[in-house]
Amino acid sequence: MIERYTRPEMGAIWTDEARFQAWLDVEIAVVEAQVELGMIPREALAEIKAKASFDVERIKEIELEVKHDVIAFLTNVNENVGDAGRYIHKGMTSSDVIDTALALNMIKAAKLIQVGLNRLHDAILSQAKKHKHTVTIGRSHGIHGEPTTFGFKMAVWLEEVRRHQIRLQQAIDMISVGKFSGAVGTFSNITPVIEEAACKLLGITAAPISTQIIQRDRHAQYVFTLALIGSSLDKFATEIRHLQRTDVLEAEEPFTVGQKGSSAMPHKRNPVGSENISGLARLLRGNAMAALENIPLWHERDISHSSVERIILPDSTILIDYMLHRFAGIMENLVVYPENMRRNMDVFGGVIFSQAVMLKLVEKGLAREEAYRIVQSNAHQAYNNNGASFHDNLLKDERVMKLITKEDIEGCLNPENYLKNIDAVFTRVGV
Repeated sequence: MIERYTRPEMGAIWTDEARFQAWLDVEIAVVEAQVELGMIPREALAEIKAKASFDVERIKEIELEVKHDVIAFLTNVNENVGDAGRYIHKGMTSSDVIDTALALNMIKAAKLIQVGLNRLHDAILSQAKKHKHTVTIGRSHGIHGEPTTFGFKMAVWLEEVRRHQIRLQQAIDMISVGKFSGAVGTFSNITPVIEEAACKLLGITAAPISTQIIQRDRHAQYVFTLALIGSSLDKFATEIRHLQRTDVLEAEEPFTVGQKGSSAMPHKRNPVGSENISGLARLLRGNAMAALENIPLWHERDISHSSVERIILPDSTILIDYMLHRFAGIMENLVVYPENMRRNMDVFGGVIFSQAVMLKLVEKGLAREEAYRIVQSNAHQAYNNNGASFHDNLLKDERVMKLITKEDIEGCLNPENYLKNIDAVFTRVGV
């Protein structure tokens, strides 16, 4: 069945509660690092861990007055911690907290996205294996080309998904950095040793160099990777939309019991899931452009990127997570019509085998240009005369029959000739 897939754990990553919890985790990690280096009393760490907490509504109340979210957060935490709170945020600037915590949440989101990408991989792999030898027509410009298999089409998608698995891991690696280097990144009130120790406690690495912020090319790569994945989903969905057309009907989305395609036309079965995927992909591409715009900031930092990221990061991760699971559901239950594939392939009596006939004529001594003209005229005659047959036209053409036999023509019009290397290609992609 097609899922109306909403992944609550993905949405939970981007709540105020989760954001402030990540900030608190970051603040405590820096305190812990300074304790290990003998810079803060160990008993202060114990008190902070025992008492540090926050209340989202109280933070919002304070922020109405101070107009600064990190200050409001720290004020609320210190209301709960008491005297030991003076060690929290020691030597740090706001972006040390914000950017490092953002990295932690982006990593969490990406790991959930990996689950959906892996599910899609397995669904496509299953279809590739199942239809490895299901003969269908290959199309270029939307026009019949030469025979291929539906499994081959799926194997192409499979390899594309595998590239996205690599890209997503690269994006995770790129974003898995933190910074605790102060107001302009020069460690004026904190040390690189503290930064490295705190980042290690958080399971990430320290950015080799930063200004007041982590540079936004990292975030742009992350968002761009999500847009690339979404664009491939759009490509796959567009193919299904074409194959589901009434005059093609080679494959279609599952249509569940009780589902209705149109309020006016009871016969309709529309590719609404795939259309949904194609539409959402446009949003991801738009968000990728916004992420690119976030890279050029003024000097050591401005705040123009912040408002953008509060929209594009939750939206992009939630969207791609939904899209992956919805499309994986489509692929797991895709309805395939091999008999329609053969019917469509045989239209016009074998014109799709024109190259094989041309090459056979060349093999028998005819000049390529002359062979092309003869074969093209027979193919176009089949196109232009309803019910005509390329196969029959060839048998009636004296120019053809004086060089090759009926058996030669039958051999050229055999789709199995085009599948002899399918196994070799599947071996290449490990299917």
